[in-house]
Amino acid sequence: MLTYTVYSEAGGVGKTTLAGNLAVADARAGHDVLAIDMDPQEGSLSYLFDVADNRTDSEADSLVRHLVERPRGEFGDLVQESEGVDIVPAHNSLEVLSKHLRRREEEAADFGENWNPNVQLLRVLKSAGVPAEYDTVVIDPPATADVKLYNAIHATRNLVIPFEPSGKGQQSVTGLADLVDGLETTLDINVGVLAAVPNRFKGTNDQEEVLDDLRSQDYDVPVVFRERTSLLEGCWRKQCSAFEYVNTHRSRERDYELETLEQFETLARRLRSPREQEATA
Repeated sequence: MLTYTVYSEAGGVGKTTLAGNLAVADARAGHDVLAIDMDPQEGSLSYLFDVADNRTDSEADSLVRHLVERPRGEFGDLVQESEGVDIVPAHNSLEVLSKHLRRREEEAADFGENWNPNVQLLRVLKSAGVPAEYDTVVIDPPATADVKLYNAIHATRNLVIPFEPSGKGQQSVTGLADLVDGLETTLDINVGVLAAVPNRFKGTNDQEEVLDDLRSQDYDVPVVFRERTSLLEGCWRKQCSAFEYVNTHRSRERDYELETLEQFETLARRLRSPREQEATA
């Protein structure tokens, strides 16, 4: 099973757009895909795929309830489907997840039990049989490095890093290398970076220099996404993937947009290929 977290310290809709389109690309290739939205912001994966109906319902079951062992139903009942992808939507209670997990940890300590708040998503996924049911799990956490990110990384052990090839974007990637080292130490696990994914690329000399520097750090850079503001803004306006937007909401085909769809498919295959090679080795 391929598992990864799409994360960038810079955050923004580019992170979520990449996660969503990679999930759809993998599903279109015939894989069973589960996408988990752990970002409490309104402009999250749940909004992009229009599955956020219960976000504000305090009585609804949610991933948070499962993480603190207070579910109101089966994990499978949380799942909604969009464009061939199964999605666990975000809930507003994610904003106070740290508080709920800390309280649950204190309760366990009162009874002499060890209860690690950072491994609860992994526990939930294993208990629900997710490893046997899905080929791919994609998680979209918030940009903040907190317990939501820690749970996502503990469950996936892999990162995909979107960034803009600018001075700020370069600092973000450099800082993420330090963050990965810190996570490995804090969580006592190995964390892999499957790919760095430049976006909003315009081909300037400065951007080329950033990419050269990135590759010199041994990051895999399978594709480089150029500026596609119209396409991606259209996705958010129509609440769908780039594939659905081009196929349904464009009156005519644009070669450069078809190229972007092919890049999503190429990247999805590339993320999977190391896993397939390991399985046959």
